[in-house]
Amino acid sequence: MNPHLQKLQPYPFEKLFELKRGITPPTDKPHIALSIGEPKHPTPQFITESLIAHLHGLANYPATKGLPELRRAIADWLSRRFSLPAESVDPERHILPCNGTREALFSFAQCVIDASKRPLVLVPNPFYQIYEGAALLSGAEPYFLNATREAGYLPDFHSVPDEVWARCQLIYLCSPANPSGAVIGAETHRRLIELSDRYGFLIASDECYSELYLDESAPPPSLLQSAYAMGNTEFKRCIVFHSLSKRSNAPGLRSGFIAGDAEVMTLYQRYRTYHGCTLPLPVQHASMKAWQDEKHVAENRAEYRRKFSAVYQVLKDLLDVSLPSGGFYLWLNTQRDDCEFARNLYARQNVTVLPGSFLSRDARGVNPGQNHIRMALVAPLEECVEAAYRIREFIQ
Repeated sequence: MNPHLQKLQPYPFEKLFELKRGITPPTDKPHIALSIGEPKHPTPQFITESLIAHLHGLANYPATKGLPELRRAIADWLSRRFSLPAESVDPERHILPCNGTREALFSFAQCVIDASKRPLVLVPNPFYQIYEGAALLSGAEPYFLNATREAGYLPDFHSVPDEVWARCQLIYLCSPANPSGAVIGAETHRRLIELSDRYGFLIASDECYSELYLDESAPPPSLLQSAYAMGNTEFKRCIVFHSLSKRSNAPGLRSGFIAGDAEVMTLYQRYRTYHGCTLPLPVQHASMKAWQDEKHVAENRAEYRRKFSAVYQVLKDLLDVSLPSGGFYLWLNTQRDDCEFARNLYARQNVTVLPGSFLSRDARGVNPGQNHIRMALVAPLEECVEAAYRIREFIQ
């Protein structure tokens, strides 16, 4: 067996199951789950219809690189969304479809890490646990970048020593962040790209929440957008990951893409050819339709905005809570042990939230997830508001 498997920690939801074991919540209160970031809004009908209409494609093997029409739709979307010049993103060289960002974020590290050189993979802390697992199973050592309340819940890039940058082969970004919703700005992108030029590491920017933001006038920037603006028109060492799961409420479609540095993408495509990850043709056709439409995305954002506003009004005077810039999570400071808070909330109010310490690690004397909980506002508006009132009652 791969010895690195022993380094993997249980997934957060395994820990949550154990935390709740043996508890019988009140039966007069229906369960409300705010723990898992699984979108519950309906998948747009036109996506479903396109999938069904192309089911005959199941008779054919899809190519690793995907349909040219899909790559063109993705390139056009990137150009529109991130104000990139037409044809600056080449569908032939810069784009690969993938089975959702989870698969791609994990496999990317397996492809690009040279384990013979004591590599470090820099990871935000708290984080999506795939980053840590990808680093460990590639033979690298994770180096956690604490994202504390004092730093606006953004990773502390400024305190990273030169010797860490020198060993870094890959850095994972997540913007808007899971769990805090904090957004990495263009200025920080530029600084990281300059460090990448100096030290040679790759930047993997997980942007799967980029289309969920509260301020319509301030959409989160992309790493590719920042790279192009500073003259890095070939996106050297810059790779972004996007998905239809959150943007289009289609988590079961398992559809996303990777885009960026053409040289890296060529090698990654070779890896994926052996890896065996291809999108079925019906999924590719449905994905094309999704990337070509923005109306449903704006409606999706508006629904999350209503939920954030309603829940915030209920909790703002009892908890240290602020509205995030993006994503669909509320990252609450409980000012007490987060595991105890989550366990007792479930026991007394039948509401499930995720303890923040399940999403973070101790790093340099700090665990930035402690005394926080993550609430995924994916349930219907009425359930989210009911959960907020139950949390209020629990605290009082």
